[in-house]
Amino acid sequence: MNKDKKYFLHESSFVDEDVEIGTNTKIWHFSHIQSGTQIGRNCSIGQNVNIGNNVKIGNHVKIQNNVSVYEGVELEDYVFCGPSMVFTNIKLPRSEFPQRGSEYYLKTLVKKSASIGANATIICGVTIGEYAFVGSGAVVTKDVPPYSLVVGNPANIVGKVDKKGNRLKDL
Repeated sequence: MNKDKKYFLHESSFVDEDVEIGTNTKIWHFSHIQSGTQIGRNCSIGQNVNIGNNVKIGNHVKIQNNVSVYEGVELEDYVFCGPSMVFTNIKLPRSEFPQRGSEYYLKTLVKKSASIGANATIICGVTIGEYAFVGSGAVVTKDVPPYSLVVGNPANIVGKVDKKGNRLKDL
């Protein structure tokens, strides 16, 4: 822990000005937290994570290694982001015609206790419901209802899960 801060920041990581970080949050190697971001308490921000400007992250969130959380994304409490999963914030990106600034970014909301598996891709403009489970490698192109298990490309609902993520038997 830093003497004057109530969170841990690895010496190789960088936090911009105007950032709020909650008590007991840990930010590991080679990560960057950009301005205007709010991170709750008891979060774990893994190695090589980039959190864009003005992102809101709740309490008890775990972001694994190699994840970028771009402006326009909000993570509620207890969200899990698996290693190397991807968020987007623009539907039709073009280098020739840059779309910079929050007015261009489609909002993505990941609700309380949702889990996103390794290497999944979340296309911007969707909501992932409470306790939903996105399988590893899935490509989410539309809203995911609460307690749903989605897999594939594009992601489809293949079942339901309980609060702990256990798959429920079909009724």
